[in-house]
Formats: sequence, C-alpha cells, structure tokens
Amino acid sequence: MHRYRSHSCGDPRETQAGETIRLGGWCHRIRDHGGVLFIDLRDHYGVTQCVVDPDSKAFNQAEKLRSEWVVRIDGEVRKRPAGTENPEMPTGFVEVYVTGIEVLGAAAELPMPVFGEQNYPEDMRLRYRFLDLRREKLHQNIMLRGRIIDSLRARMKAQGFFEFQTPILTASSPEGARDFLVPSRLHPGKFYALPQAPQQFKQLIMVAGFDRYFQIAPCFRDEDARADRSPGEFYQLDLEMSFVTQEDVFAAVEPVLRGVFEEFGGGCPVTQKFPLISYAEAMPKYGSDKPDLRNPLIIADVTAEFSRDDVSFNAFKNVIKSGGVVRAIPAPGAASQPRSFFDKLNDWAKGEGAAGLGYIIFDGEVGGLTGKGPIAKFLAPEAQRKIAERANLKSGDAVFFACDQEEKAAKLAGAARLKIGNELGLSKKNVFEFCWIVDFPMYERNEDEQKIDFSHNPFSMPNFDPETFLELDPADEKTILGIKAFQYDIVCNGVELSSGAIRNHRPDIMKKAFALAGYGEDTLLEKFGGMYRALQYGAPPHGGIAPGVDRIVMLLAGEENLREIVLFPMNQRAEDLLMGAPSTVTPKQLRELHIRLVLPEIKS
Repeated sequence: MHRYRSHSCGDPRETQAGETIRLGGWCHRIRDHGGVLFIDLRDHYGVTQCVVDPDSKAFNQAEKLRSEWVVRIDGEVRKRPAGTENPEMPTGFVEVYVTGIEVLGAAAELPMPVFGEQNYPEDMRLRYRFLDLRREKLHQNIMLRGRIIDSLRARMKAQGFFEFQTPILTASSPEGARDFLVPSRLHPGKFYALPQAPQQFKQLIMVAGFDRYFQIAPCFRDEDARADRSPGEFYQLDLEMSFVTQEDVFAAVEPVLRGVFEEFGGGCPVTQKFPLISYAEAMPKYGSDKPDLRNPLIIADVTAEFSRDDVSFNAFKNVIKSGGVVRAIPAPGAASQPRSFFDKLNDWAKGEGAAGLGYIIFDGEVGGLTGKGPIAKFLAPEAQRKIAERANLKSGDAVFFACDQEEKAAKLAGAARLKIGNELGLSKKNVFEFCWIVDFPMYERNEDEQKIDFSHNPFSMPNFDPETFLELDPADEKTILGIKAFQYDIVCNGVELSSGAIRNHRPDIMKKAFALAGYGEDTLLEKFGGMYRALQYGAPPHGGIAPGVDRIVMLLAGEENLREIVLFPMNQRAEDLLMGAPSTVTPKQLRELHIRLVLPEIKS
C-alpha cells in the first residue's frame, strides 16, 4: 500500500464496503458523539467521514487530533447505518472505520476556521490565504477558473488560433495607465516596464506573417484597486487576427464566449447572437456604454418637452439653456409604491452628487393621463402627454428625471435605471445578456488642454474614407470630432469584458491620425517607433480583442469581488499581506542597480 494514501477522500463508495484503504488529508471537522469520534477527513478531491470508537487501537491518537491537522488514516470502508446517510456528499453513503492514524503535520491554533463559510476581514483572509483557500467555496472557484481557462484555450485552438508567449520585460509605453518599472542592472539609469497588455507585440506578430494569435496574457498596471480588477496584475484572453474586418472578429469571438458561458453557466440562458449597439445609441438609451440588458428600462430624451412654452419648470429650463439635457427614466407600476420609495430615490440621487431626482406619477385612461408629483404642476397637460408618450408610460407608471450637462445626466440616468429596475424587481435573473458596443468616437475634446485628443486606443483604424481622412484639415474640429473608429466592446450583464479594434495598419493614416490630435511624427517615433517602423514594411489589415479572464470567471462564479476567484490577490492598497510585498531591499541591491532612494518627507 502507498506510504500516504491508496485512495483520495473523494473516492470511497458502497461498492468498496469491506475493503481496507488508506486516506491522507486534513481534519476538516471533529465531532464527539457520546465517546465515538467522527472525523471528516478532507483533501483536494472531497470529504470522507471516518469513525473511531473506544475499541479502536487508534482511539487514543484520535483524541489528540485538532482541526486542520494533516493525518494518514487506515481503516475499513463500511456502509453508513440506515438513516445516517448524507446524499449531498458523493461519499455520503459510506464511512471508514479507523484502525490506524499517523499525524503527518500538526497545525497550530487557527487564526480563522476553515470549516464553514463565515465572513472574515479582508486583511485576515489575505494574510492567511493558504487557510482561506482551503475553504470549500473558494477552493471550488479556483478550480472553476482553471476549467474555464482550459475551455477558452480549447475553443481558440479549435478555431485555428495558435498560442504565443510575448515578453514580460519590455519598454515603457503610454497606454493609459502607469507602468510597473524594472531597473536594469546592466544599463544604469534605464528601466524595463512590465506590459500593460501585449498590444504592440500581438500586432507585430501579425506584421511578421503569423495569422491567428492568442494568449492567456498577464497584464500589469500600477493603478488603484477595483472590485473587478487587481491593483497589480490581471489576465486576459488576448487575440489578434490578420486580413479581417470587424465582423470577422465578432464571428470568431462570439462562439468562444457563448460556449464557455453555456458550459459553465449552470444552465442559465446565454445570448445566441450578440446584438450590435452603437455608442451613440447606448449613452442616451442606457446612460452607459456598458448596458445591463437584463434591465428592460429604456431612458428617453425629454429635453424638448421641458423646453416648451407651456412648461414653467425653470430649474430644468435654465440648465437646458446652458446646454444641458433632461433624461426620463420610466418606472413601470411605481404608482403603487409608498411615498418613501420616491423619497429614498431622491435621497440616493443627492448622495450621487445630483440636486435630486424629480418625478411624475401618472394615472387616468390611455390618452388622458394625468400627472401628479412635485414637478407635474409646472407642466401643461399636453407636455405631460408628450413625456408619457416619449417614455412609453401608461396609467400606474411613474417617471424620474435627470437634468444636467449631457455626460453627467447620462451617468445619473444610467445609475437610476439600474437602481429603479432592481428596486421594482424588473431585471431578469439567472441569464447572461451579451452585446457589442460599436462605433466609438475616435476623438474627443480635451477641455483641460483646449485641444482634440484620442478618445481611446490611438492604434485604431478610423471608420472613415481613407483618402478623405488623409486630406482632413486639423482646424475642422466638427468633422474630426464626428469621426468614428473601428473600436468595439463586449458587455455582459452590464460588465465590460473587453475592448478591441481593427488596427490602423497604414503608416500614412497613423501619422495623420496623430497629427489631428496634435502629435507630430517625432512623437510616433519616440513612443511607438517599433510599431511605426514595422507598418512601413508591409502590414496586413488586422484586428483583435482581449476579454478579461478575471471578469469572465467572476460572472460565472456569481462573485462580485476579484478576491473570490484569484489565488493570491493583493489588498486595496496593492499590498501582498501573505508574502510581504512590496518590501524594502538591501543597500547592496540598490547599489547594483545604481539606484538611490529619495523618499517623501513624513509630515508631522
């Protein structure tokens, strides 16, 4: 028999009754039932109930055991007595009668128990992550993550993608977030950077003549923590394709994501054909470029209705005169809600930094709706009817209003749409609703610097006639700000999984694109010299995307915090409490790197 185990703790079944086996594992739970000890022995594969009675030679040893001790147990498999079976466990119809115990690893007093799913402070969970990972739910989430990644890989390879590995030590690149810098010992005063993404490398792979690339890629960004992104690193399904249009990328990615969500989504319905929603449509209708389509509410633009002569609500009219807008968020059936429902939403809006969330409640027959509420008295019946028509309201419905400059109004209306949908129980549950957001603006007005700048990825191909683009006058701001790019996002249940684009593969168009944003060719050569030079030696049209693995796993695991699906996450201050990173280094190490520390002064 093997030194430590003949079977795993998930193996024993009724068919093995009468067999002598050896198990190795952790003492998950120890119970004393009138002098008979029950040990739930746990390993990676499952839990087996082991029984030690006073007649066993192992009884004295068993009395010394404590939670999370690692032991080897020898014993005989037998069926559990009638009425004591546990059909919830694969091993729940058998138990092991213990004849021998060897302690392989005693455990000190636990700072937090492994048995059960009690919630403990984040700093304790991360400091003792090796204990936290023994807990059943977290252990299952990590295994789920591995199976999802295996599935992503298999589905990508089945479509003809080949897996490549790109460098981890690379050059610093202004890609929207702070780099993690690595000092070079051999080149004093110079630094490598950890890649924010393999963006330039995967494009260079296409320029080099490879056709379909993918990678489960680590990305490093020195940015503040969020619930859905680690402050240090995250992983993405990075892919790139040559000789493709935007639609080709969609056709390659949709079956991969749809298949993974159908495989691991617990039977929840998954969107079969992802709808395309333009950015210009998404913002006014959903108040967000990552709409949660489980929520049926559609925001309406009622700026014109509040601008009418028979409307005297000056609080909105004055905002409209200064360039603002009014967005209406319908609340079907909300007329039956108590006054506290409306007051709480108004208070919530104030907590979001808004002046409030005005509303109207409608009753009466179709065609003769009458509005009630603090705003209704300022609106003539015809204006109320127009608002009801625009927001698709009927008797018994209510409508809330967000009034501000366009961007702020969209943000408030989008958040209110989600809150109202949840409060009224309108949003669908147990479903995965996907969509593509397309046609993002290529440029935006940078008000701080009073200039035109890129909205997103500067490497994207403009969705504009190439020859006309090359002739654009940099002073023609109206035309420039109206240019869309071949950029797209995948959104699922209101979570942005990825951004992607058809890349700018022509150096003349890239040079012009940067010029329109006020950057000369010297900036291209300095910041993106490798890419810019490569495009001048024959580059194919290419494009790609990079869905976030962490966010995919979070959705499928039903978790809202990254900590629940990553092995060793950092805390919100970008600290690894288990390993003690970041840490100080020795003066010798600093001298080898030619680095002198200039620490900030501590203010008393």
